[in-house]
Amino acid sequence: MNLVLSASAGAGLSIGTMVLWLVAMVALMYFLMIRPQKKEQKRVSAMLANMAVGDSVVTTSGFYGVILDMTDEDVIVEFGNNKNCRIPMRKAAIAEVEKAEVANS
Repeated sequence: MNLVLSASAGAGLSIGTMVLWLVAMVALMYFLMIRPQKKEQKRVSAMLANMAVGDSVVTTSGFYGVILDMTDEDVIVEFGNNKNCRIPMRKAAIAEVEKAEVANS
């Protein structure tokens, strides 16, 4: 009878330890993978929300340009020195934004 009770107590401890390890692994995965990804998404959405006409941008494909016009989802970007190279694109295609400097007079 004592042998049965001690075996079930050992199994309960083993299951409790397993659950504790599982919770620890989920918490570790959250802090190493999910949380940084959410922070990056917030940073990108704030960057895209603060864009304005005249800002310099870098697209996800590596092109440098200047924003000429904006709508809710799209922007028109002028690339290079050729004033005829104006391309409409989605805001999501912009990787970096550099604010236009205000000339001090």
